[in-house]
Amino acid sequence: MNIRAARSEDLDAIKALLAQNELPVADINLALLVDFLVAEDVDGKIVGSVGLERFGRSALLRSLAVSSTARGSGLGRSLTAHVERTARSRGISELWLLTKTAADFFRRSGYVVANRNTAPGELQASTQFSLLCPATAVCIKKAL
Repeated sequence: MNIRAARSEDLDAIKALLAQNELPVADINLALLVDFLVAEDVDGKIVGSVGLERFGRSALLRSLAVSSTARGSGLGRSLTAHVERTARSRGISELWLLTKTAADFFRRSGYVVANRNTAPGELQASTQFSLLCPATAVCIKKAL
């Protein structure tokens, strides 16, 4: 697998992958792709994605998705490690995310459950927090 920075021509493939994984796509746009990574298989097909939505020194970890054909390969862990390194290199000290299905995955990577109300105000005001993810989603964070 090749993990690389997302490009504008990847937008439709990323949205399709997110939709297949039942993740929000409504606010995924070209501007947001600046901090996205994708994984390609040997044929150049996008089989994974992950992104950051930055808010000062904090960021939302967004859109971690792996296609059904690439599951079980460790790609999710690789994408998470890559996006964490990217976040550190951009001066981000804390990652937050909301999930309905992957809390255990992120706990194994050092993330801890947090009260949604303790997230920085800018994150709480984001579309992800305020509109797209239900109140039942688990809020998780990690200090970098």
